Parts: sequence; structure tokens; C-alpha cells
Amino acid sequence: MARACLWITAFMLGACAGPGGDNGGAAAPSPAEAMVGDAAADPPGGAPARAVTLDRVFPRLTFAQPTDLQAPADGSGRLFVLEQAGTIRVFANDANATAARIFLDLTAKVASGGEMGLLGLAFHPQFKTNRQFYVNYTADGPRRTVISRFTAKADNPSDADPASETLVLTFNQPYANHNGGQLAFGPDGFLYVGTGDGGWAGDPHGNGQNKATLLGKLLRLDVDRPAGGKAYGIPADNPFASGGGSPEVFAWGLRNLWRFSFDAETGRIWGADVGQNKLEEVDLLEKGKNYGWNVMEGTSCYRSLGCDKSPYVLPVAEYGRDDGLSITGGYVYRGKAAPALAGQYIYGDYGSGKIWALPYGGKPRLLLDSELNPSTFGVDANRELYLADHSGGGLWRFKPE
Repeated sequence: MARACLWITAFMLGACAGPGGDNGGAAAPSPAEAMVGDAAADPPGGAPARAVTLDRVFPRLTFAQPTDLQAPADGSGRLFVLEQAGTIRVFANDANATAARIFLDLTAKVASGGEMGLLGLAFHPQFKTNRQFYVNYTADGPRRTVISRFTAKADNPSDADPASETLVLTFNQPYANHNGGQLAFGPDGFLYVGTGDGGWAGDPHGNGQNKATLLGKLLRLDVDRPAGGKAYGIPADNPFASGGGSPEVFAWGLRNLWRFSFDAETGRIWGADVGQNKLEEVDLLEKGKNYGWNVMEGTSCYRSLGCDKSPYVLPVAEYGRDDGLSITGGYVYRGKAAPALAGQYIYGDYGSGKIWALPYGGKPRLLLDSELNPSTFGVDANRELYLADHSGGGLWRFKPE
């Protein structure tokens, strides 16, 4: 893997890392293991099955360490790109775009560096009328994750009101890594939040398996029906809505859910959980399910040579260190420009630049072995799929070769 280690921090313990996780505390990495699916899978390496390629789009625009790309369902066609240090930029989905203006500047509030920063953006489903959107960022004093709501200005929807911030949820981060970052509204209208296990290496506080903490989880919030003095309510069918764990929790046993997404046609939740020192995994995330961390890493026992795997949901795909070091989750492709990708989950690796396609119930295939550091994927209003290169700052779109 001819890649620069762009995310090295004191918590990475000598390992390269992507925005989603440090893979720290590693012994020598093991050989790549086969992907898993409904049947035994072929190893993910080898020559790419080239049916598509990546095309650099908006060539006059370059972003400073992009971490997310989103498009509101408001008919405007605009694209919004998050920059790690704390800015959101907006521009027209036009190949000749020459400038991306600042939509919101949070640099004075955001603690950025390593795996911290402005990490996630979600537009309310009714953004066109209520102008509300949500952001996920890290802050200091104390070190914490902040989920906030903002409002775009009524007279200019490409300009957010920085004074409109309403805190929705905050929780402390014991270390500077494994912050999760993704926000997304599901087809049920609830806001989903991906969190990390709190950091360092190996989940020393056992947060992944602790149902009483918000760390190492996928959360689900009802932001339209606040209750109990909070800025959100608890969906009645959340697993612990009536007790037994934090009521916000939807699924648990996750190490660092940097990116997850909803299939626009089926509603399935695809999540990419960053591994420790051996395996990166793709999960189908379901309500009330436990995905194993830190008892397991992927399909392998993590804390001991033997473990009871029966309580845990195994990944639908995984890969080892020969193929990458920090998974970046993507989307199920539902666009029209690259029909060869139809219905497949597209994801990549920040360190190796490899990109795979995974059909539901099937085996992954290597699409591309790029020279990029994909920090995030995103889709536009036409459901076309983009990739953001964290190191180079460019945006790329999938198209037929």
C-alpha cells in the first residue's frame, strides 16, 4: 500500500489511519482474509473488475480535508462539502463551478486534528420548508461530541445562521480517536447517529458492549418530538426505550462507525466499522442487534483465541491488512450514470485507495485500485455517487469506463 500516513496522532501508536479509526495498538498485521457472505468468498485482492472508473469533477474546486458530502432534497441541486477544520461549503452541481462559498463556519467551536473535527451533516427531510440541518463535530473543554441543529437563513438558503445553533446531544470522548461522525435521517424520519467506542485501542473501557453508554453504538433520535426536557424524543420501538440500556441506542457492539447509509430503495442500513489491527468490516445494521466489538473483530475473536460468537451479528464482508487499513463506508448505488453498479454497496479503504462493490447477499468484487484517500462518499439529488479525496481535496464521480 503506497500511501502516506496522514492521520497519525499520539493515539495511533505507530499505525496509519483514516478519518474513521486508528487501527492502533497493533501487532504485526495478519494476511488478508477472505470476504464473507452467504457463501465462502474469494479473496478481495487481485486485478480490479473494471466496469467503471472515477472522473474528477468540479476541477476548479479543491477542499481542505473534506469529511462529508451531502445534498438536500429541496430541488436546488446544490452540493455541500464539510471541511475537517469546521467549515461547510456550498456550490451548484455544475461542472464549471468556480467557487464554493462558505455556508457555515464553525472553526471557532470545532476541535480539529487527527480524527477530530467537523465530521457529519444531515439535512432535515423538510429542509425546503423548515431550513433545518444537523451537524456532528468534536469540541474541547471537555473533549466531547456535539450534535447540533442549525437553520439556514430565510432570505438566502445558501447561508446558514450561526446564531441558530441548538444543542441536541453531547457526550464526552475519553480519547481523541474513534469519534464516529455520520448523521443521517432514515426513511422513518428519525435521526441516526454513528458513534465510536471512545478511542485509544482495544476499547479499554468496554464501551462497545456496555448498553448504558452512547459510545460504540448506532443511535436513533426523534428530533421532531422533543420530550423530557431534551431536544429530542425517544422512538417508542428503540430497543431500550423502556429500560435495560440507554434509550437512544438502536444497535451496539461497534468499534468506530465512521460511515453508514440507507439504501434509498430498500431502507437497509449499510455500515462500515473500522477495525483494530486485523479486519475491516461491512455490516447490515438492524434494530437491537449486537455486532460484537470488543469480543470480536469482524468474524474473529478479538480478546481471546476462542469466544462464543452466537450472540453477535457477523459482518457481510470483511478484509484484512493486505487490502487496506481503514474502511470508508459508502452507498448502495441507485443512480443511472453507471448501470454496472446498480443495487450494489460501494465502499473503499482510506489507506489503500481500493474500492469494492458488494451486492446484497453476494460477494464483493474489487472495482478500482485508486491513488486516492477516500474519506467519504456522497450522493447528489440524482443519486449519482461521489468520492471525496481527503489528501488531495478533490471530488470524484463514478462513471462507465
